[in-house]
Amino acid sequence: MSDPAFGKRISIEQVEEGKTLAPKFDQNGLIPVVTTDATSGELLMHGYMNAEALAKTIETAEAHYYSRSRKAIWHKGATSGLVQRVVEMRIDDDQDAVWLRVQVAGSGASCHVGYRSCFYRSIPMGDVAKAVENLHYEETEKTFDPKKVYGDAPNPTQL
Repeated sequence: MSDPAFGKRISIEQVEEGKTLAPKFDQNGLIPVVTTDATSGELLMHGYMNAEALAKTIETAEAHYYSRSRKAIWHKGATSGLVQRVVEMRIDDDQDAVWLRVQVAGSGASCHVGYRSCFYRSIPMGDVAKAVENLHYEETEKTFDPKKVYGDAPNPTQL
């Protein structure tokens, strides 16, 4: 795929009030994406897209992201079968963030660790020192076994 041609950013008024899709990618050519369940509104994940991933998502109505650790386009669910079908895609007021509302195939999970949401732990409030060692699991059961789905493939996250 050649580099997709999005609109040029001409003025604040055009970007904020116009009808032209003119996304603002960061210095690395990426735009942040937050993904929620289309029915429940539950936050599933946060990722990034480059221009190609954004264009593929628009063209296919399936979520494509840019993996910073693998430095490659990533079609969500291509390996696991947990494809994210985009029900609605929105861009924020200054066009530097994307929101996807999706329906997830299979078990409905979006986290490569096996949980439904990548945000499966909460951070206790009040004392930073105590919070550091006391993350609380909001999801206690995985929806799938990552080893069965991915085998011994390396973890896609980078330490």
